[in-house]
Amino acid sequence: MKVSMPRPSPRSALRIALLLLGGLPAMLWASSEDVRAVQELLSRGQAQAALQRLEANDRARDGAPTLAGGSAAGVDAELRFLRGVALMDLQRNAEALAWFERMTQDYPELPDPFNNIALLHVRASRLESARQALETALRNDPSYRVARANLGLVHLMLAVQAWEQVTAGGPVDPQLMRRLEGARALLAASTPR
Repeated sequence: MKVSMPRPSPRSALRIALLLLGGLPAMLWASSEDVRAVQELLSRGQAQAALQRLEANDRARDGAPTLAGGSAAGVDAELRFLRGVALMDLQRNAEALAWFERMTQDYPELPDPFNNIALLHVRASRLESARQALETALRNDPSYRVARANLGLVHLMLAVQAWEQVTAGGPVDPQLMRRLEGARALLAASTPR
């Protein structure tokens, strides 16, 4: 059973900034205007324009001091995260997955990239990998409600998958069929973020 994933909304850029800005010179970070502009483009469904703005920002910062692996893109976790969201919105899933995985190497303490990695795994029907990514997000931030809700949905998807395997094997218990139908109805009404 495949579940279509909605376009994820950008997670709180302010939250990421508060985790990462401590003690770094302001010149190393993109302005909040850049972040707001990219978020606005993404919220209007203009992922390609958002990606172009991010690329222009990277070119403008060439030669600026660098951190996190020595790349200008690595300096700003907020814009790096939004780049991954733009790639997801453009259905460039393999690129988005690689992008978020690099983010988790540079910023292993952030839960947000792990949540988006999980969404990408769900898109590819890799439910066990999605579950593992969400559990990592929750280890990083046990109060991260979006990841907790998404983990519940992934568990429900895994249950549906298991019950469908049972029903494919022959006669089925009516109670199991009711569970399966109920779980499918819950999934149909759900919107992972």
